[in-house]
Amino acid sequence: MDDVLYSVDDAVATVTINRPEAMNSLTTRAKADLLEALTTASQAYAVRAVLLTGSGRAFCAGQDLNEHAANLEAGRGLNDTVRVHYNPIVRTITEMGKPVVAAVNGVAAGAGAALAFACDLRVASEKAKFAMAFGSIGLAPDSGSSWTLQRLVGLARASEFLLLGEPLDAARALELGIVSRVVPADELGAAARELAVRLARGPTGAYAATKRALNHAASSSLADALALEADLQDACAKTDDHLNAARAFLNKERPVFEGR
Repeated sequence: MDDVLYSVDDAVATVTINRPEAMNSLTTRAKADLLEALTTASQAYAVRAVLLTGSGRAFCAGQDLNEHAANLEAGRGLNDTVRVHYNPIVRTITEMGKPVVAAVNGVAAGAGAALAFACDLRVASEKAKFAMAFGSIGLAPDSGSSWTLQRLVGLARASEFLLLGEPLDAARALELGIVSRVVPADELGAAARELAVRLARGPTGAYAATKRALNHAASSSLADALALEADLQDACAKTDDHLNAARAFLNKERPVFEGR
């Protein structure tokens, strides 16, 4: 998968979009490789957290416009890429039972920004920039950005960002809560990896339950959210991680989680 790099270390799967010469814009091949890498990470028992980033100076500039223009000229339109590629990628990120950290090293535009929004936590370089330029080329938002963005910043801010398409620098993204922290560019890799390793050493089952509860609660009633929380709590209470952590607490010891 030359367009997407995949490695595992310390129970963290690092997935790197690797088209630096094209600002990591996504061709059909790159999207297929990205989905394969994320699916592999999701299914691998040895992986307990995922780190998503881009190589070079960009995180991901979204759809490769050269390929897109060729599809338009050939009368293929979007070539069904939203349903076939982007939607499965976003669902894999949001639904996998492991935390996903985005290390936003530079420009994150369009679907590329949406990939970062779909992650559970985002750490940004001071050089990062977010842009939602769908409207400027006559398109509606995709890759879940209409759902994720307003949950990060609220409906009014999401409307402004999507309708006007004005880019946000890292400082403004931090102010709005789009990213968790901003670090100097040369510290991003270490900071994001430190966070991912911390999550990989945590209670994986509890993190999966937390993701599921948050996604469900975003579009459910309080009663439904309470019911699911109770079910998830029952399931977590049966894990070795919870039992061992409870024993450690009583013994005034630091718990060691094994993801079981």
